[in-house]
Amino acid sequence: MINRVFLKSLISFDEVEVELEKGLVVLSGPSGAGKSLFMNSILATFGYGTSEAKLCEVLVTKPKNLQSEAFELEEEITLKSIKKEKVRYTIDGQNISKKVLNGLFSPFVQFLSVRDKSGFESSDLLKLIDNELLVKDKGFKKLFKEYKSRYANYKIKLAQLEKIKADEAKILELIEFTEFEIEKIVSVKPVVGEDEELLKVKHQLSRIDKVNDALESANGIFGFEEAVSEVYRLLDKDDAIFSEMMNQLRADFEEIESLSDELAEVDIEAVLDRLEKISALQNRYGSIEEAIAYAELKQKELLGYKNIEADKSMLESFLQMELSELSILAGQISQARKAKAVNLEKPLKKYLAELKLPEVNFIFTMNGLGELGQDFVEIDMNGSTASKLSGGEFNRVRLALMVVALSGVKEGGVLILDEIDANVSGDESIAIANMIAKLSTVYQIFAISHQAHLASKANQHLLVAKVKSKSNVTLLDKKGQVVEIARIIGGEKPNDEAISFAEKLLN
Repeated sequence: MINRVFLKSLISFDEVEVELEKGLVVLSGPSGAGKSLFMNSILATFGYGTSEAKLCEVLVTKPKNLQSEAFELEEEITLKSIKKEKVRYTIDGQNISKKVLNGLFSPFVQFLSVRDKSGFESSDLLKLIDNELLVKDKGFKKLFKEYKSRYANYKIKLAQLEKIKADEAKILELIEFTEFEIEKIVSVKPVVGEDEELLKVKHQLSRIDKVNDALESANGIFGFEEAVSEVYRLLDKDDAIFSEMMNQLRADFEEIESLSDELAEVDIEAVLDRLEKISALQNRYGSIEEAIAYAELKQKELLGYKNIEADKSMLESFLQMELSELSILAGQISQARKAKAVNLEKPLKKYLAELKLPEVNFIFTMNGLGELGQDFVEIDMNGSTASKLSGGEFNRVRLALMVVALSGVKEGGVLILDEIDANVSGDESIAIANMIAKLSTVYQIFAISHQAHLASKANQHLLVAKVKSKSNVTLLDKKGQVVEIARIIGGEKPNDEAISFAEKLLN
């Protein structure tokens, strides 16, 4: 609810500050005093319309279901619209765009004008019926929850199937390209570390002829081995170290000869060809390890592509079965709605009779499956749909529907009515006042009115008056209410009869 309104420099208003309460708040006063200006400034602070005040500050009790990840909100929220060169909006001191502001509060602050013809869309009427059922029928609540959950999953699976169908034309091309990429790597059969071994062999092959020539010349050293050993013996010296060195040299020469024999059998062209293929993979993928990993990844992708047809078949089977199940659930929901609609028509008929209107019936037709089921619903009044009703009829039917729906409303929020009882007869005015009074048990209602009956129902009565071109807002006490209601009844100079009738209405 709105707890306080403060505004400054609003055309004919210098400054207004008013503390507000729950229930029905009626604004009355002479024509041209500024009632609509004042109301529009409040609306603008919630993102409706354009602010004309240099400053409008509204304190609001935070609605239970109001959530925002973008803004930190207090339990009592302060909204401001500030007009300088342009209008700026804040919420608890944080800048906010008009669009986001309205998106946050539109579920909790409703504006209904005599010129407004919203609220009779099929989704609105279904919500009205469903709210009644959700509050009073646990079976329907469970059924509706299951339907919405399964329908949401059905939509996800349907989107997946559509994507598969859209990609189907590309699948063959993707399979061919992926197989080609895999073959480029698999045909080489690379082994981690193989490149280092191949480079080593290449290096050895490039030097083997020179090594063999040097080895042949060096082998002559063994022809001097015995003579050197004789010198050591003649000098009585130990030749163990010399003998050990010669044995090691002999072993090394034998190893070199063995390697030479092995390399003689190596196909140098094959080594160079293999090294070229491995180098090509390294240049493309970074390393042999990355090439092998890429081939494994592509093999998984290829398996996925080949499984798409199977996935498509499974999805089609699932969707066909789920559509059948959802249709059954939607049919059960529809039956419950139709039964509840008949029950709602009974009190609705009573309220409409008070409003001097004929009865209204809910007309159901079957639609394609959607988030709310398969129902399309509209109202019928003597063969006329909502779009064909006059403005006055439309608003009176809307009020009656809102009253009938009260039991399904958990948190009403704020309802702002702009001369919704304009141009109606005395009996209709009484009925409208009674309807609005009933709504005010759940909603905090702001109503601009020129009708005495609605003014007499007010929990708070604000008088908007203009003195010497300056407008002001006054919270009336009981005596002030009598004077203002008498003015509404009898004009600027009400007689005793008008005053007496005003007192009677208030009592």
